Amino acid sequence: MARIAGVDLPREKRLAVALTYLYGIGRPTSLKILAEANVSPNVRVKNLTEDEVTRLRRVIEGHHRVEGDLRRDVSMNTKRLIDIGCYRGQRHRRGLPVRGQRTHTNARTRKGPRRSAGARRKPTPK
Repeated sequence: MARIAGVDLPREKRLAVALTYLYGIGRPTSLKILAEANVSPNVRVKNLTEDEVTRLRRVIEGHHRVEGDLRRDVSMNTKRLIDIGCYRGQRHRRGLPVRGQRTHTNARTRKGPRRSAGARRKPTPK
């Protein structure tokens, strides 16, 4: 099993698709990495040689920020926005959409389930 950047790649998938299991690598980046490492994108992960895995690992670690490093950078950027108190940081703090989307309707993914306006109290028995 090929293990790159701390992630086990699925054995049965084509290499171009399997690399997208790494956080920070999508299809276009995957194809660029394979071209740079001189590995066919159509080969299955289970058919990779140790030399090919080593070349892939070297290209990814040398030129791309993936997994833990990228996650840490993203979270630090969010924390920086929150700390300086800018508009985007305030939206992050409140759990609202950050990029200018409307919130009068929609935005349920960021805001969570609806809270009804009526009282939720059970009537007291007499």
